[in-house]
Amino acid sequence: MSTPLDLFDAGDALPDGLLHRRDFLTADDEASLLRELAGLPFTAARYKAYTARRRIVSYGSSYDFGEGALRAAPPVAAFLLPLRDRIAAWIDVAPADLADVTIAEYAPGTPLGWHRDVPEFERIAGVSLAAPCRIRFRPYPVRENRRDGVFALVLEPRSAYLLQREIRWRWQHAIAPTRALRYSITFRTRAARHREPLIQQNPA
Repeated sequence: MSTPLDLFDAGDALPDGLLHRRDFLTADDEASLLRELAGLPFTAARYKAYTARRRIVSYGSSYDFGEGALRAAPPVAAFLLPLRDRIAAWIDVAPADLADVTIAEYAPGTPLGWHRDVPEFERIAGVSLAAPCRIRFRPYPVRENRRDGVFALVLEPRSAYLLQREIRWRWQHAIAPTRALRYSITFRTRAARHREPLIQQNPA
């Protein structure tokens, strides 16, 4: 079951399409995943000329912001498959539809700026590990009064969230600077018009 949100300046109505579930994973589940993440080859996330402070590993696809295109990445790692199955059952999709996964490492003090995920993806489901964070939402396009309609949700360790429909397309989200080391595992479904084979990173 979804649980109440931690809100500020949200008014009476929440956007359509936002789901949140605390304790989606057990402490043992989290510990097992964190052991796997410790050995991953994280690299700094790049957005055109900008290098973000968070570090990522991508499966299924990675987004080339310079070219504005999805590039092929290695298939989803075996250790992620049980979590993918659980997310798929929660949001009622086939596990194979969650072929695009990003694991992000947030060192203490790392933020994630206001954005919407790129349009190649449809539904966005995330799981938080290690430390809590605050994810903020604001309507898009941004209104003159930047705080009008803004609200926040605390993502506790082992919690999961889903962005779809209105909250996916008509809102932006951002992560406030983290206070301690945090990881996120984000699964995405591909939009129907973007399900063709991807460009290989190193074509023959």
